[in-house]
Amino acid sequence: MQKYSLNVLMVLVAVVLLVLAQYRILDNYIQAVIMFGGINIMMSTSLNLVNGNMGEFTCGHAAFMCVGAYVASLLSVLCFGNKFGDPLLPAAASYFVFPVIILMGGAVAALSSILVALPSFKTRDDYLAIITIAVNYMVISAIENMDWIGGSRGFQGMKDTVWAMVDSTPSWLAGDNDFPWVLLFVILFTAFDIWVIRRFITSTYGKGVNAVCQDETAAEIMSVNTNKIKTVNFMISAGLAGCAGGLFAHVVGYVNPQSFNILKSTEAMVMVYLGGMGSLSGAVISAVVFTFLLEVLRSQALIDFLLAPATFVFPDWEPSAGVIKWVLIPLLLVLIMQFRPEGIMGNKELSDVFPKLKKYYTFK
Repeated sequence: MQKYSLNVLMVLVAVVLLVLAQYRILDNYIQAVIMFGGINIMMSTSLNLVNGNMGEFTCGHAAFMCVGAYVASLLSVLCFGNKFGDPLLPAAASYFVFPVIILMGGAVAALSSILVALPSFKTRDDYLAIITIAVNYMVISAIENMDWIGGSRGFQGMKDTVWAMVDSTPSWLAGDNDFPWVLLFVILFTAFDIWVIRRFITSTYGKGVNAVCQDETAAEIMSVNTNKIKTVNFMISAGLAGCAGGLFAHVVGYVNPQSFNILKSTEAMVMVYLGGMGSLSGAVISAVVFTFLLEVLRSQALIDFLLAPATFVFPDWEPSAGVIKWVLIPLLLVLIMQFRPEGIMGNKELSDVFPKLKKYYTFK
């Protein structure tokens, strides 16, 4: 029983969060921060599969998040919204169908990763990075020219699914307040993401991924099918990013192609390199730290305080929190590369740093 202690603790934390949200002890803002933290964990850990475990260099991970967001949004609106006519399914089916919709968005995103997986057979490093940036722009440009899903104006209506889940919640579960269904599914999918990645990197395929990272030529000599390994790894990474995109769309209730531009991909890269290449624990920790940092940088008062010395040199400068965020985040990436290129955890897991933790959990 001891080896399940950490697993049980995580379940208890999730239950406590849901209860606090149900009784409005956690307000909507705190719930949103928690949900964005979970989505960031999914983005960070999924990109870490490629940039960390496999040793490739991709810069357009937000493209797959975008594909998942739009596919899940379209399916959600078709099933439970009235944007394209009457809903296809009754509201009572919403909380059973919703996770399927998110998974379908992830599946389409996984298929779209072939746009990157196939070129990766012949290219690496800087060349692959350029290809992934191009794919990111291709996806955004394609969606911006699809007027039937809003084009550059964006797409909305996903909140109809959320309200369908809320309205059809049994009274014994909802009580006097709305049950936090979206928070529940973000927690479940975040746990699912970590479980899938953990099982994958410790599997035979995962050993092949690490072999490709160390020396692709040597891996081929040792009979590793490197092309198949790359394809599977890219598809899993993109699929999980697509699931994150679907959840993001339903948390916000609105998607716009520019929400998934190169800046979004940069956020994912910062989290990966901050946590440590190839470290699942590091990717989780860095996503939590990064989410907290983003919220702190929303404070205009804090920005004014931090940049007060600069106003003596530039008295007319009035920096906004939104602009400064995109100065400090790239600066953080530069500082990481200069002073701690291995990140918070390096390539180690928490169980490597604290070996006694191994007896408190299992992923099998």
